[in-house]
Formats: sequence, structure tokens, C-alpha cells
Amino acid sequence: MERMHEKRKSFKVTVNGKEREYPIGITFGEIASAYQKNYPYQIALAVRDGKIKELFKKVDKDCTVEFLTLEDDTGHKTYVRTATLILMKAINEVVGADKIEKIKLEFAIGNGFYCSKKGDFEVTDELVAKVKAKMQEYVDKDLYVIKRPMQLDEANALFEEQKMIDKVSLFRYRGNSTVNVYNLDGYYDYYYGFMLPSTGYVRYFDLCRYKDGFVLILPRRENPTVIEEFKPQPKLFNAMTIASDWGERLGVDTVSDLNDQIRAGGFNELVLVQEALQERRISEIASDIVSRGGIKFVMIAGPSSSGKTTFSHRLSVQLRTHGLTPHPIAVDDYFVDREDTPRQKNGDYDFECLEAIDIERFNSDMCALLAGQRIELPTFNFVTGKREYKGNFKQLGPDDILVIEGIHGLNDKMSFALPAQSKYKIYISALTSLNIDEHNRIPTTDSRLLRRLVRDARTRGATAKRTIQMWPSVRRGETENIFPFQESADAMFNSALIYELSVLKQYAEPLLYSIEKGEPEYFEAVRLLKFLSYFLGVSTERLPQNSIVREFVGGSCFRV
Repeated sequence: MERMHEKRKSFKVTVNGKEREYPIGITFGEIASAYQKNYPYQIALAVRDGKIKELFKKVDKDCTVEFLTLEDDTGHKTYVRTATLILMKAINEVVGADKIEKIKLEFAIGNGFYCSKKGDFEVTDELVAKVKAKMQEYVDKDLYVIKRPMQLDEANALFEEQKMIDKVSLFRYRGNSTVNVYNLDGYYDYYYGFMLPSTGYVRYFDLCRYKDGFVLILPRRENPTVIEEFKPQPKLFNAMTIASDWGERLGVDTVSDLNDQIRAGGFNELVLVQEALQERRISEIASDIVSRGGIKFVMIAGPSSSGKTTFSHRLSVQLRTHGLTPHPIAVDDYFVDREDTPRQKNGDYDFECLEAIDIERFNSDMCALLAGQRIELPTFNFVTGKREYKGNFKQLGPDDILVIEGIHGLNDKMSFALPAQSKYKIYISALTSLNIDEHNRIPTTDSRLLRRLVRDARTRGATAKRTIQMWPSVRRGETENIFPFQESADAMFNSALIYELSVLKQYAEPLLYSIEKGEPEYFEAVRLLKFLSYFLGVSTERLPQNSIVREFVGGSCFRV
């Protein structure tokens, strides 16, 4: 290859259907600068012959190139990753490495990312202001982000010196002899995923203090140049903090900790403890429902693949231990007829908007039940797209209670006619607390997407390509119809199990490998495959039959 480069003076690069010659040594970023004016947002990555390349990479052959911007999912993730690197370097410099035990990127809260700290320092408004100013200094200087492959021994020695022990533990399970390390002006870190070429690309950010840590505020993918005001979500924060604390108590804070437990033969005990913790929480929610008195409607809502169905069954079991008789009701049975369903801008039916539900009939039926009347409940036929009545009569006695599952359960417009004192609202989601390492978090959306991939393939015969293709639409529906109401819940339930990704791995990988290079979903499949490669896989043989994971991998004792 080197001899070929000596003979050649240039490469032929095709962009947007036009071929041009570029000199040897040119980077994708230099080519992108000439095309930036054609894109509404900053170019973040190049796609060379179907493979993603960071902009600081050099062109090394004749090729076809496309570009991804900050508006693309992969580009936005790259922005978040680079901003995190800048933040970590700034904290390290302002606080001093000798005072820092660990800075951990924990979880997302709205449009912010919460970072906890351990060390001999306090997070104050003054400290946050200094760190933010240091970040801005780096951005103004437009420092290069340098990617360097390192031998594992060298990388381990480097991160041991920087007290990033999580990374040293993680590398123990790497199959490769080298790892890619990023260098930002003498500060080294490891991230799984791509980086922007320099700090000058991270023009939009904010930083604030929240509780005992930092919140890094970044633009949403839909508006990559807009910084929204950070809005605290105390109930969600509390649920995430509890999950993180339990992970630490169990000694499973990162993927390498989980792998260690599996390797040492402690997986079965971990499963039992995690399942017991969830059952205890479900019992607490049931007790709270009973203690309030007068609750007739338990409204359960949460994003896709949260385990709502299994949760509702297990909650019903707990309610029975208090002498109540629960009856499940699916809001989906109150869909309007197919021809009356609103449509999205692209013409597809919008099944997730509130108007897709006959809320007038739902409220009429629920009020009649509350008044002690006997009514006939509908069943929606998803084949014909029509609501049907098949003799499903219901009348509430003094110990009867309805367990209602639907994405709009937290929205009071859904149950506008029901007295507030008769409703108990529960928000459920898979709030993953496990990290890859201290600076590489696992988004809750990744866990839910993997759950859905596995379940859709098992129950609907859907391909991974189709599930990934539909995911952005699902996410939009959640953002509009679920997340705005989560803080209004009477209780939150975290359905994530700290061990589940090791279980899902063996089911998800074959599905993801079926996506071919060149297909639009290929990049996401590659990202998820790399993510799963960090985990040791385990069998489902000893998982309890009532586990929420069973809703996705099969073998549940419930009808899910």
C-alpha cells in the first residue's frame, strides 16, 4: 500500500454523485469542509463505501463518501461522547487528579447527563462555573482529539496511573490485543464509539450542579443547535439513584463486575437477589395502593419494552395477597376503528397518539363501573381494525380493582372523568444503572431496544431490521405521550435487571448479524453488536418463570 501511495499523487473520491481527485494525505474532515454548506447542521462523520470513518481519518483509497451530521443518531451520539471527554478533562484539571477518586457518567435526566463524584472535593456552584469555563476554553482553542491504538499492557498501565480502574477491569474481557485510546491535549480516555475531530465542534453545551454532582446539558438530536433549560425530575432521579446504589451494594457497577460474577459462578445468586429486590418493590407499591383506600383504577404506563405486561401480572398477584381481586384492562381495546385513526405526516397510522383512543367511551365505561353498574367491555380486533363486543361483562364489587395498562395511563386527559382519589398511577421503565465503565454509560433505550428485538422476533416473526427501522417512530411517540407525564406518577418501578444484557446477548446477536452492509439499519446493528461484545453470555435455564426478562426471551408463566 505504501509503495502504491508513493506512485500515486491522489485518490478519486465520489461525493453526492460527483467524482473529484484529492491529494494523498487529505482527511475526511477536509473534504467535508467543502460540502458543509450543503448541510443544515455540522457534519460529524464520514461514511466511506458504507463504513463509518471519523473525520480526522485520512482517505486511503478511491472511494465513495457520504456524510452524517449532528441530526443523525450516530452523529448525535458522537457529539455526546466528545462533550463527555471534554468534561472529564476539565474536571480533572480544575479539581486536580490527586483529589479525584472517580467521576462517573451515570444516567440521562431529560436533556442532561448526571455525573456523580467520589473524592476529596465538593461540587459547588463556584466549582461548576470553573469547570464550565475550562470546557469553553478547550472549545475556543479547538484542540485536536487524537486516536491512538495501544497494546493492552500499555493501556492498562496508563489507566492504572490515571486511577481509571474500571477500564483496566473491562479490558480483561477484550478479545483484541489492542484498544483505541483518545488523547485530548495530554488527557487520555477510552470510549466505545466515534469521536469528533476537535473540541471546536462542541459549540453547544451547558453545565450545572444538581444534588451532589454535575449535569452536562447538551442539545437534543432533533435540535442540535439548541440548549434547553435543564428541568429536574426528582422522582426519576431518585429511581435511578436507588438502582445505582443497589448495583454498588451488589458489587456490580460495571460490565466487568457482571462478567466477574459470571466467571466466578455467582450468577445464580445475583439473579435471585435482583428478582427479590424487584418483588419487594412490587409488594411496596401494592401496599401503598391498599393503604390509600378507595383506589379502583391502577393506571400503568411506560415506554416500549418496559415489561408492563409482566409487571401488571405480578402486581395483581401482590394485590391478591391483600384480599383484592384485580381485573386487567388493556387500553388498546379502546382503539378507534382503523379508518378513524389519525395519520402521521408520512401517511402511516399514528397508533400512539391520544386521539387513536376512544377516550369518551373509555371514561363512560370506567365511570359506569365506578358507579357499580354492569357493562360489556370491548375487544379490539387488530386484524379487521374494528372494536368488537364478545360478552366480556364486568361489574365491580367492593374488593375489585382494575389494573389498566396503556401508554397514556399517566395523562389525565385519558381518564378525565375519573375522580383523582380513585386512580393510582405507576410509571415503569427499564432504567439501566449498569455502566460499561465510569465514562461509558449504557442508555436505557439500548436495553429496551434489545428487549424489543428479541421479543418481536420470537412473538411476531419480525426481523431485527424491521424493529430498528421502526424504533425512531416508537421513540417519538414516547417523547410526546409518556415522558412528559412520568413525574406525575404515584410510584415508579424500575424493570431493568442488572444481569439481563448477558441473557439477551445470545438471542440478539444472531438477529443483528442478519442485517447486511449497505442497509440503513446496518450502522445501528454494528454498534449494538460491539456493545454486546463486552458481555459474557449466560443461559436462561435458571431464570424464574415470572421474571420480566421472560417476557422477551420466552418461558414466562404469564400470558405475555
